[in-house]
Amino acid sequence: MYTDYSLRVLMYLGAKAPAELSTIQGISDAYGISKNHLMKVTHELGKMGYVETVRGRGGGVRLAVPPEEINIGAVVRQTEDDFNIVECFSSTANRCVLSPICGLRGALNRALLAYLAVLDEYTLADFLINKDDIAAVLSAGEL
Repeated sequence: MYTDYSLRVLMYLGAKAPAELSTIQGISDAYGISKNHLMKVTHELGKMGYVETVRGRGGGVRLAVPPEEINIGAVVRQTEDDFNIVECFSSTANRCVLSPICGLRGALNRALLAYLAVLDEYTLADFLINKDDIAAVLSAGEL
């Protein structure tokens, strides 16, 4: 969910005018997501350099870099806590008796690498080509 929410925040902010500030409450309302979760996500996106926070009255958040500079593969790598889709991917928690002889791990690893390679081909800008439509849909969800 953390990666999902991170991508949603970036999409929301990317659909806005570059200098326009948004509130976490507005993002929460648009998606129907917990404000508390979004506060954590937005804070982390700020630490990663994707989001800029403006404090004080009239403050809010906006993209810190242009959408063309936000690589989706990089965001997914930074926001996923692990890619252990099966137990044998873990070096510490693998108790599968088939690990020494199983070919599934190699195939799943190749699939994971292919997944990430595809995401590396895209920036946030690629998903904002219908920016006005996205902004309209998200605005309709706000209170």
